Amino acid sequence: MYQIIYMKADYEPWWMFEGWEENIVKKSQFESELDFQKSLDETLTAFRKKYEHEQCKEGKYYAFWTDDEREYCEACEDDIQIYHGIIVEKLI
Repeated sequence: MYQIIYMKADYEPWWMFEGWEENIVKKSQFESELDFQKSLDETLTAFRKKYEHEQCKEGKYYAFWTDDEREYCEACEDDIQIYHGIIVEKLI
């Protein structure tokens, strides 16, 4: 079984800070590798069209962002970048 997780947070998905699950927007599971790969390709293509920046780590964490999408952080007293993360997992 395969899984694609879409999360939106003020950090890249590979950090997986404590409580990162609270930032999950969508989770999709697939029985077949073919369905999984098709959905992943469609997702990455759509994100690449929408966001100007992309970074990938370990072939399973994808971060997308645009310079215009920022939110004010009271604790930081500054604007922080918002990231759209895709996490790819093969489940046992």
